Amino acid sequence: MRPWYVYLLECANGALYTGIAVDVEARFAAHRAGRGARYTRANPPLRVLGAIAHPDRAAASRAEYAIKRLRPAEKRALFAASS
Repeated sequence: MRPWYVYLLECANGALYTGIAVDVEARFAAHRAGRGARYTRANPPLRVLGAIAHPDRAAASRAEYAIKRLRPAEKRALFAASS
């Protein structure tokens, strides 16, 4: 099985966006092309700040939920440490 990733994007307005995907680069390209989440269509992403692998979609979804509850500085620190 392919791992699922929780990824963190930095958007043009300075906000952070957290999502999950099997292929982070392809998902980032979709966000940039306007085919991603509604939030990133309104706030285009500038770059991928990092990704954390998980064994399956359920684990990635649980991690995404927990990460979305963190403050922006905590998110940046988490992904900086995992890179």
